[in-house]
Amino acid sequence: MRHNKSGRRLGRNSSHRAAMMRNMVTSLLEHEKITTTDARAKELRKVVDRMITLGKRGDLHARRQAIKVIQDRKVVGKLFELIAPRYTDRPGGYTRIIKLGNRLGDNAPQVIIELVEEEFTPRVRKAADDKAVAESVATEVAEATEAAADTKQAE
Repeated sequence: MRHNKSGRRLGRNSSHRAAMMRNMVTSLLEHEKITTTDARAKELRKVVDRMITLGKRGDLHARRQAIKVIQDRKVVGKLFELIAPRYTDRPGGYTRIIKLGNRLGDNAPQVIIELVEEEFTPRVRKAADDKAVAESVATEVAEATEAAADTKQAE
């Protein structure tokens, strides 16, 4: 039985799957965008998010842990010096998956997985904003009820 076993097997044995993930992580961090299948991208997202989190830590131990997964030391340098500083304020969610359609031949769902580029701005709602929204909604409701009352009187 398959109780409490997470992750996708992707039709490969464990060593092949691990090697494929290492290759894909290296390629994604090198090129910042790759095309792959949907299931692979969803598994890749987990590993890439861990690597970027290691890059945000930035210490020697984190660098050595990243070298175990990322196969090219230049890409590790790029991760720690260029990619990770982009996401210092972002608490996760460093990748985006865009669906492309199905692949000709085997009809596998294709996606583009890429690193998120825009700056992260945490949503901070202020009490003044809430009051302004509440007032605008109240005025719209009042206008709508007045309009409904006017149409009833006209009839």
